[in-house]
Amino acid sequence: MCDARDFAIGAVLGQRYEKHFWPIHYASKTLTEAESNYTTTEKEMLAVVYAFEKFRSYLIMNKCIVHTDHSALKYLFAKKDAKARLLRWVLLLQEFDFDVLDTKGSENLAADHLSRLEKPYENVLDLKEINETFPLEMLSTVTFCSDFSAP
Repeated sequence: MCDARDFAIGAVLGQRYEKHFWPIHYASKTLTEAESNYTTTEKEMLAVVYAFEKFRSYLIMNKCIVHTDHSALKYLFAKKDAKARLLRWVLLLQEFDFDVLDTKGSENLAADHLSRLEKPYENVLDLKEINETFPLEMLSTVTFCSDFSAP
C-alpha cells in the first residue's frame, strides 16, 4: 500500500491471509523541497518507487500487488510518452513482478496515515551546543567511580 501527500509519502508492506491484511513493515518519508513541487501523479509514483526500494529484499522474486488510491498509476506503466522522470521510475520498477490495484482511501488507511505525518518533533527538540571542555577533576571522578571491585 502506498500513498502520497504534499509533504510526505507512506508505504506499508504486508500480506493477505484469509482475506485479512497483515502489516509486516511500515515506512514513511518527508519530501524534500524539490520533491514537494512534483505533481500528484509524480508524488504517488515516488511513493511506489520508495516502497520498492525500501522493501526490495522482500519483493525481488515475489509476485506482489501495489494498492494505491491514485488510479492513474495503473495506466502509467503502459504509457510510452510520459515525462523523463516517470519513465526512469518505470524502468527502475521493471525488475519487479507486480500489479497495480486501485484501492479506496478507506481501505488504504495505514499508508494514508503515514503520508500525513509532518515532522512531529520539529518544534519539540531544542538544539544545544556540545560542551567540548571536560575538566580533569571530572575525568578522575568518573574513572574512580567506575573502578569498583567485586565482593
